[in-house]
Amino acid sequence: MHILLKFLSTIMLGFALLVSNGAVAADTEAKQAPAFSLKTEDGRTISLSDYKGKPLVLHFWATWCPYCKKLQPGLDALYVKYKSQGLEMLAVSFWEDDGAKPQAELDKRGWHFKTVVNGDDITKAYQVKGTPNTLFISREGKIIWRTNKSDPKNPGLEKAIQAILKT
Repeated sequence: MHILLKFLSTIMLGFALLVSNGAVAADTEAKQAPAFSLKTEDGRTISLSDYKGKPLVLHFWATWCPYCKKLQPGLDALYVKYKSQGLEMLAVSFWEDDGAKPQAELDKRGWHFKTVVNGDDITKAYQVKGTPNTLFISREGKIIWRTNKSDPKNPGLEKAIQAILKT
């Protein structure tokens, strides 16, 4: 019974977030996040499986995107606030100009999360059609909410993080 209530409350929160914040729903039912394996600028491989059992914010972005620059301070503040509770955040850089250095750009901006690069190939699997696109993935690996909005003060961001921390 407890598991059923937990599941229903997660679905209801996702729907409430969708209605109240104009987000793009993954579906009415949470879908499994597609597996990926990408490299960082320094050549380390990071895979979705590295986050198994952890709540994850997956942020698709590009260094040239003004909307990403607007959103990222809010994402970073939430990451710092909830990191001690197990929150993970990973950016996926895609559609980059030649010579772009995404991790160097995040570091220059003072953000605390890391990015993988050359994420163009996984955008289709994640149904990402533009920047920014931010997904909230539960500990079970389910995408429970996504948004393409760039408001760093959107209360839906924190609600979604709280939801994935509880799952």
